[in-house]
Amino acid sequence: MDKFTTLTGIAAPMPLVNIDTDMIIPKQFLKTIKRSGLGKNLFDEMRYNADGSEIEGFVLNQPAYRDAQILVAGDNFGCGSSREHAPWALLDFGIRCVISTSFADIFYNNCFKNGILPVVLPQDAVEVLMEDARKGSNARMTVSLEDQTVTTSDGRSFGFEVDPFKKHCLVNGLDDIGLTLEKVTAIDSYERTAAQSRPWV
Repeated sequence: MDKFTTLTGIAAPMPLVNIDTDMIIPKQFLKTIKRSGLGKNLFDEMRYNADGSEIEGFVLNQPAYRDAQILVAGDNFGCGSSREHAPWALLDFGIRCVISTSFADIFYNNCFKNGILPVVLPQDAVEVLMEDARKGSNARMTVSLEDQTVTTSDGRSFGFEVDPFKKHCLVNGLDDIGLTLEKVTAIDSYERTAAQSRPWV
């Protein structure tokens, strides 16, 4: 998993509330267990017409936001079913940070396990960031996990809270497998001891 320390990039404004996981990645794309390749289907029903052509009005289809790495969204982002494909699709598109006033718990935790930083801020702060994101690709927002701040293109900064353990994992690029591998020496020692004391196992 890629580390997350400081990200400076284009932020896309998506002022919709209750964006659920089926909107993020519709159910017909859940057949794969690969984490790659889902970016093209991110927000599929909002991005494409029935014939596969792009819907021009959708924010991520607009030239200014095609390379967005930050998403500023409305309240209750990631609600609905607990599909891990949702953060997979966001990450594969290039989104490394989602900012909202609240997230569904399972989606929130899945983000950290997949290298995405979900930032919770008050409504007034999100509104400021939403306006900054509307400036387009010339306005770059900076998210610092180390300092726990989000800074607008004109230098206005907002602090956010994050669980220390989740922060440690994301800053060091540790998913569940990475955390387990940190204990590999202790695991190997246990296995050797177990093999000697119980050779019949």
